[in-house]
Amino acid sequence: MKEIKVLIVDDSALVRQVLSRGLEQDASIEVVGTAANPYRAVELINKFHPQVLTLDVEMPRMNGIEFLKRLMVKHPMPVIMVSSLTMKNSSITLEALHYGAIDFVLKPNSNIRNGLQLMLDELRLKIKQAVKANVKPLVKTFQNATTNKVTINRSLKSSETVIAIGASTGGTEALLTLLKSMPADAPGMVVVQHMPAGFTELFARRLNDLTELQVIEAATGDQLKPGKVLIAPGNYHMQLIKIGKTFQVICRGGERVNGHRPSVDVLFRSVARHAGASSIGILLTGMGKDGAEGLLEMRKNGARTLAQDEATSVVFGMPRAAYLNGGAERLANIYEIPKLIEAYMERRM
Repeated sequence: MKEIKVLIVDDSALVRQVLSRGLEQDASIEVVGTAANPYRAVELINKFHPQVLTLDVEMPRMNGIEFLKRLMVKHPMPVIMVSSLTMKNSSITLEALHYGAIDFVLKPNSNIRNGLQLMLDELRLKIKQAVKANVKPLVKTFQNATTNKVTINRSLKSSETVIAIGASTGGTEALLTLLKSMPADAPGMVVVQHMPAGFTELFARRLNDLTELQVIEAATGDQLKPGKVLIAPGNYHMQLIKIGKTFQVICRGGERVNGHRPSVDVLFRSVARHAGASSIGILLTGMGKDGAEGLLEMRKNGARTLAQDEATSVVFGMPRAAYLNGGAERLANIYEIPKLIEAYMERRM
């Protein structure tokens, strides 16, 4: 039985055809229409009331970002961007996530064997998760970000404390909200955001520009210091190690863990081993369960642990798994987490 109504918006007739046929291979997905431009898309949205929309990054007459902004104000719904891996499109895709898109998939590279099938598999999975997403109107989202912002005024400088953060769907904005509230000398942070190669460097630059922290895409040998945030590079696992009194990271290949590379579990387990009670673990919004077991290991080794609550998560999968298995001590509103970090730090100082 068809349960999920999807609208495809793409200026390429070939892409519309390929996506339509590929999505309808799944018995639960019905493509109710396809549109070559945003104006036709609005007509089909009003006619068929789709539950999920796939949107090309670059569109004629009205670009994808402008359409997305209008859509998320007037008719908020789960949107998955379909992007080509170019510098320009990567930047536009990150902007789309800022304006309400919940996730994205990459159009296949002709050099990758079975690339089309892999992309369609990924898109079908993300559509099934997207239909459950907690999507808010764009204006309300920005009002909440302004109204609820909590800034830590006092110094949190510590060379011994490590903050480890994991995130997936919806995580780009959750991370921005969290990091914008942290002072310039906050404890060093290691972050896994599920994101492919080609996007993590741009994402790190964006966070660096919008926060008081030094945010970079990590490389093997990078040291963790107060005020520094290391983002795991796309397609590489990141692990924390300690040499003498210094924390640094290793970035490596290897098999996917929980379907991901980088994996939050890989990072959290290394933090549990090398930082133990000197660490704070935070699992943010995302589908699946990556990070839940690693957060539990951190807690067992003396770390303080948190997971984002359902009300402020786009997808409550990862935080829910961590709370149910005992990995997260408590669930917390994304706007409360900075103050909880501050409270944990005060008890150690």
